Amino acid sequence: MRPELVIFDMDGLMFDTERVYYEAWEQAAKFYGYEFNWDIYIQLVARNSRTIGMILRKIYGEDFPYEEASQKKRELADQILEKQGITKKAGLMELLDFLEAEGISKAVATSSTREKALAYLSLGGVKERFDHIVCGSDVVESKPNPEIFQVAAQALQKIPEKCMVLEDSKMGIKAAKAAGMYGVLIPDLVKADDEMREDASFILSSLHEVIDLIKSEKQVVK
Repeated sequence: MRPELVIFDMDGLMFDTERVYYEAWEQAAKFYGYEFNWDIYIQLVARNSRTIGMILRKIYGEDFPYEEASQKKRELADQILEKQGITKKAGLMELLDFLEAEGISKAVATSSTREKALAYLSLGGVKERFDHIVCGSDVVESKPNPEIFQVAAQALQKIPEKCMVLEDSKMGIKAAKAAGMYGVLIPDLVKADDEMREDASFILSSLHEVIDLIKSEKQVVK
């Protein structure tokens, strides 16, 4: 298919940051006396801050100091990224170059706060490459609700049928489907399960393959 707008998730899709967040959450939870594991982390991926707080308090109890732990997690993640730098996913720059050459609009739709999103996009050297940026703090509902993708499309005056969403998570790809957009799943930390395969329009292994997909003008047949 040839979209008029390609909407990018950020963490795990453009940047290899999910592993950093897991390490930071694990250390932050331990600092406050709580055990944190992979099964808990997967529930937090692609969720906004308000929803993450609700999930963690449901797991740990209402006494869990979410605001303090979340701040600690941000500080730890920033320290790791400041030391290691932010790693761009293979094919990102080539895809951005291709979309610009083709005159296809580009937006970011991330569950991260605006402060963090702008900082990381700047650190990765791609903030100015996008026509619009929508963050978790800009919307009421969290993925899998489609609101964040709808806001991005409306801002650039594109109809859902002409939008392609690039996502790495189950919640993100469900949101793309709910928005009536083409959802392209590029798995990061979690392999695609049956539910993700059902929700995705296409499943690719890297951002490089998105260029070939657009060139091929394939249509979804389900």
